[in-house]
Amino acid sequence: MDKILVKFPLTIKAKLTEKLKNSMLEEMQNGIKQAELEISQINIQEERAVQQESGSGEENLAMIHRHFGMERQKREEYVAQTQARLEELEKLALGAEIVQGQSERFAELKVGDNIRDQFNVEVVVEDDKIIAIRS
Repeated sequence: MDKILVKFPLTIKAKLTEKLKNSMLEEMQNGIKQAELEISQINIQEERAVQQESGSGEENLAMIHRHFGMERQKREEYVAQTQARLEELEKLALGAEIVQGQSERFAELKVGDNIRDQFNVEVVVEDDKIIAIRS
């Protein structure tokens, strides 16, 4: 056997344009609004659950508060992380390259090839068009 098909990681990067930046900012802001709405709904649901179980004992009430507290905390952490990412994005200059994700690709390896050339390959896009493929 003198050749083989192997799967390698592929990094997808995007060149930051005004269009992409605005789209990402809007998506993050919408996510924050949605999480804040969910926090309000969780608070209302918690109040209802506490009222319904008010005579059932401290253990049940503690369990209710713990459950809703964990759900609320998940959303609060999301909001904090997203706000931090939003602030980072606002500081980035147009033209900066940002990682959009990871994928996989197949490459044919032959005897004598340098395997290091196959790692760290990235595709750079600008407004959804491929502008570079680097290794």
